[in-house]
Amino acid sequence: MKIALIREKYTDFGGAERYVASLAENLALRGHEIEIFASTWKTRSEEGPSEALAFRPVLRRVPVVKGPSFLQILSFAFSVRKMLQGGRYDIIHSFERTLYQDIYRAGDGCHREWLIQRRKIDPPGKGLLHRINPLHRTLLWIEKQIFSEEGCRAVVANSRRGKKEIMTHYGVPDNKISVIYSPVERNRFSCGRKLESREKLLSQLGLKPESALLLFVGSGFQRKGLAAALRALALLPSPAHLIAVGKDRLAPYRRLAESLGVENSVSFTGPISDVAPYYQGADLFIFPTIYEPFSNVCIEAMAAGLPVVTSRINGASEMIIEGENGHVIEDPLDPAEIAAKIRAGLEISGSRIADANRSILEQLTWKHHLDQVLDLYEAVRDEKGADRRRITP
Repeated sequence: MKIALIREKYTDFGGAERYVASLAENLALRGHEIEIFASTWKTRSEEGPSEALAFRPVLRRVPVVKGPSFLQILSFAFSVRKMLQGGRYDIIHSFERTLYQDIYRAGDGCHREWLIQRRKIDPPGKGLLHRINPLHRTLLWIEKQIFSEEGCRAVVANSRRGKKEIMTHYGVPDNKISVIYSPVERNRFSCGRKLESREKLLSQLGLKPESALLLFVGSGFQRKGLAAALRALALLPSPAHLIAVGKDRLAPYRRLAESLGVENSVSFTGPISDVAPYYQGADLFIFPTIYEPFSNVCIEAMAAGLPVVTSRINGASEMIIEGENGHVIEDPLDPAEIAAKIRAGLEISGSRIADANRSILEQLTWKHHLDQVLDLYEAVRDEKGADRRRITP
């Protein structure tokens, strides 16, 4: 098949972009012709020949008007539509809120639901500002177009919760939305030398062996619950140490840690390109987010054999077997509940976690994921072909 993938900022390392890069490469390895539409892109191969890519995609640069974020989003959506309307693709698969696609992957969730959930942490009156903010109005307008009857042929949600949100807010029929969980590169995060990795991390942080190492990974600390994690840390018996990996303004969280008296029990690393050593050395992964369609960091932690404590509203909580490979937080703003779930998580044995994760991780391989994606592609391609035959006299 000739397949167009849409991602505004394309890179083959890091987060959602790495997913698109891996999908493109895996599709190419199965013999499909791939073109990626993006406004900017950067690949490892551009940084030097030592990490040359096994797959070099055809990259189509989409022009974007410079200016406020809402204007950039609109210009990307209209520009990529114009470019794609002139081409002949078996499948157009978008990972952005755009205006022309066969399949839309709702990897960022449902913006309408996010605005509802963020009221829990926003100051009074902020909700009114959101309703008139041109960025939110733009995202809601495009989202409404996508989920309309003519917006796309199929929607991919990365969790059952995400599917339910789309159906609730936009009335999209059940049979139009496929739940396809994100895959995880299991070998990249698994570790057969846990003790050695832990000792190395303790030494790096200057901590004693009896310290319980809690790991938080995620940029955008407000939504992902770092403040709640710090408040929970203050309720834990020492020695417990929280490692916060990710990009955001650190000053507010340093001040919060100081006010809670845990400034010496938390390490802020900033963004890190390779988080695997932290997964392999930590004792528990904590992620009390207030909204997350499906957090890849949780399944990366699972692949490393860590107990995971995360919020019910995180789609990745659907991978948690309560008390077997982690615990689910019902109220991500309740430090007492989070602290209790952390204590319980630290008591789960590694063998118990491995047993619980075995069948789950087998369903999160790239092979299984790609089989599901290609089944959907073939169904959509056949539907498009049938429509063309009906139109052609």
